Amino acid sequence: MALNDPASPAPARITVWPGTAYPLGATYDGAGTNFSVFSEVAERVELCLIDGDDHETRIEIDEVDGFVWHAYLPTITPGQRYGFRVHGPWNTDAGQRCDASKLLLDPYGKSFHGEFDFTQALYSYDLDAVDPATGGTPPMIDSLGHTMTSVVTNPFFGWGSDRSPRTPYHETIIYEAHVKGMTQTHPDIPEEIRGTYAGLAHPVVIEHLLSLNVTAIELMPVHQFLHDKRLLELGLRNYWGYNTFGYLAPHSEYAASRRTDGEVGEFKTMVRAFHEAGIEVILDVVYNHTAEGDHLGPTINFRGIDNAAYYRLLDGDLRLYKDFTGTGNSLNARHPHTLQLIMDSLRYWVLEMHVDGFRFDLASTLAREFYDVDRLSAFFDLVQQDPVISQVKLIAEPWDIGEGGYQVGNFPGLWTEWNGKYRDTVRDYWRGQPATLGEFASRLTGSSDLYEDTGRRPGASINFVTCHDGFPLADLVSYNEKHNEANGEHNRDGESHNRSWNCGVEGPTADPQIVALRHRQMRNIIATMMVSQGTPMISHGDEIGRTQHGNNNGYCQDSPLTWVDWSLAGPNADLLEFTRKATALRTEHPVFRRRRFFEGTPIRSGEQARDIAWLSPTGQEMTPADWNSGFGKCVTVFLNGAAIPAPDSRGQRVVDDSFLLCFNAHDETVDVVTPDGEYARQWSAVLDTADPTGATDLVVPAGEKIALVGRSMLVLRKSG
Repeated sequence: MALNDPASPAPARITVWPGTAYPLGATYDGAGTNFSVFSEVAERVELCLIDGDDHETRIEIDEVDGFVWHAYLPTITPGQRYGFRVHGPWNTDAGQRCDASKLLLDPYGKSFHGEFDFTQALYSYDLDAVDPATGGTPPMIDSLGHTMTSVVTNPFFGWGSDRSPRTPYHETIIYEAHVKGMTQTHPDIPEEIRGTYAGLAHPVVIEHLLSLNVTAIELMPVHQFLHDKRLLELGLRNYWGYNTFGYLAPHSEYAASRRTDGEVGEFKTMVRAFHEAGIEVILDVVYNHTAEGDHLGPTINFRGIDNAAYYRLLDGDLRLYKDFTGTGNSLNARHPHTLQLIMDSLRYWVLEMHVDGFRFDLASTLAREFYDVDRLSAFFDLVQQDPVISQVKLIAEPWDIGEGGYQVGNFPGLWTEWNGKYRDTVRDYWRGQPATLGEFASRLTGSSDLYEDTGRRPGASINFVTCHDGFPLADLVSYNEKHNEANGEHNRDGESHNRSWNCGVEGPTADPQIVALRHRQMRNIIATMMVSQGTPMISHGDEIGRTQHGNNNGYCQDSPLTWVDWSLAGPNADLLEFTRKATALRTEHPVFRRRRFFEGTPIRSGEQARDIAWLSPTGQEMTPADWNSGFGKCVTVFLNGAAIPAPDSRGQRVVDDSFLLCFNAHDETVDVVTPDGEYARQWSAVLDTADPTGATDLVVPAGEKIALVGRSMLVLRKSG
């Protein structure tokens, strides 16, 4: 045992027992705490206990089982700050970067305290070196006082009768939200809890989500992350949070509680509140890379504990890192202990934090065995076999920046996917791009071409048009070009091909015709999502016209630019009402959320009725020639509510109303004829995007013309 500060008084002797190798991390059992950390490369490991004055007590860990170093301290209770020092080789040519001058955070830490000070102390190379990649001899400046510390947490929590809603995909409506951005400006939430887990669980937020018929909230990263040195120097912050270093810890800055480990209990309280309302909690998780970055990044935890085990190193030059993510490194999911960390983290969030699923950022990276994305990779094998993780919602962002990284439709059967093809097609259709009708038909009906071959159902398609990454809905219809100057990268960052359309003027305008068109386009997109087969996802604030003023890459904008501006709820009350009507329509009618794909059987085949029919503006069934004709921007779709083959959860036949969906992406009004009486004798409109709130009292007999306004959509229900 030794002290970091020799001038400090000698501490009372600390009792140390051998403890156990598992579970990894710091585990309080009511009497004491077991500490455990994996490092294959280590020659010695010290457990460092940190007091309130940043004084350090170092305890040599003598017990090692299978490269797991462990000790049990019977006197250590929740709130205790700690870290590790790993003594071992520094040989960058062999990918070894042990540096005992760095107080290393626990990879299994469940809470972290403090902040990072990006001085020389955080780096294991000389910041002034001519060639930092060579490594050289580490400056050996102690990082204590310049880094965060891990915190022992209390695992005990009164969950009461909490249970997961377990909403099936076909009944799910996802709402993507940012913990801070969602509530930071909300006037009805007490100021002291805005931007926090407690703020997100406030009744006004839950009531808002329920009014939108939302069944699941998908939270942007809440795993503990850091703010990059580069961003801080620019006066910016890592707002999105895709820079994780603590995979078992809720991000401490999102906690209203000022207790050292208060964020853990606050997060659990939030989950419990959502569950009471019947809303699932899905986490956006970042297991593809860590916050340590490339070889020029700080030494925070993984790099100093076992660099070659945790990271994919560059073949032929182990000083450098493989980068499939654009962030400097890629987590080495081929290593058993790294895989174990990912799986242990996922299980922890399900079993201990009660979350209901995960959206995996750049999920293709996790599947990379060598250079390709392998559907049979170890990670997928483990997920498939795991009795806990296989039972929750698993959503992939099915692309990364590596070769062959775009993998929409190629994930295994358990998985659903953000459908990038749905996003692109709906954007293209409503801005009037030619030759999109066939693709549009495929996306509207659940993308069977992508998912059916793997045994998946329409729910596997997460249908979205906007998300955190890109323009919000109001900007999608207001800007042709990105305007990211505020990010400090000379507008080079972010996607340049957005498939957006400004409706005639770039940015804000007072022109009433353009304003009306923009609002109609927003309603078109929302309505399209709600009548599409699959699982729809709304991006937070789209329902009230949130804008980022043309910035399509708000990752570093922790400011009113990216926060939901709740003052828009007044001026855009019509849009909010429309969104509520559209989501209610989907919720009330199972024909829009079928469990199985359409069969497209003939209109008359014995007693069998067709489940879907595609009609031209003349009311006739479309021929192959029609699909390529000039009126391809205008189409009518018949959905047969009496031809839903899948039974409900109790085995009963599902019978619904039949609907006629009329789409017109033309600039001008198009006359659409309702089909003959074999489909219905009479149709009553239930949603009209030409109206600010979707209201309509239109009733049309079979065979009659409807004047379908340019750039609009009409939903008709069979009423006779």
